[in-house]
Amino acid sequence: MAQTLTIYTDGGSRGNPGPSAIGVYFPQRDKSYGEYIGKGTNNAAEYEAMIFALKKAKHLVGSKKARETTVEIKSDSKLIVNQLNGFFKLKEPELFEYFIHLWNLQQDFENVIFTYIPREENKRADALVNETLDDHAQKGLF
Repeated sequence: MAQTLTIYTDGGSRGNPGPSAIGVYFPQRDKSYGEYIGKGTNNAAEYEAMIFALKKAKHLVGSKKARETTVEIKSDSKLIVNQLNGFFKLKEPELFEYFIHLWNLQQDFENVIFTYIPREENKRADALVNETLDDHAQKGLF
């Protein structure tokens, strides 16, 4: 039986480029993930969050059920969502690898939908990014 899995993602850096983290929230599973990803740009972090989300989704539902699953990734990055939906050209060469990686991960699912949402609707994923960056800063890890 086909299922739809909704995932909220966010990525951010302090300094752009600077210390970066991702936040990924699966409301249907009540699972949240915040992860420090090193130094990078905001756009790279947004892509990293979506890549993490698809990998984690496949792990959570299983390889076999992934092929019967539609994933909706909700993000407040208008640029990245529009690039992935083919509305904006991908002009930054440093993002090509992320785009290709994400494209390949989509093949594991029945369908992947990228939806732009306002920042106000992405508070949980945004909080995960900031909590992770704050934690690393307090520990003196960057």
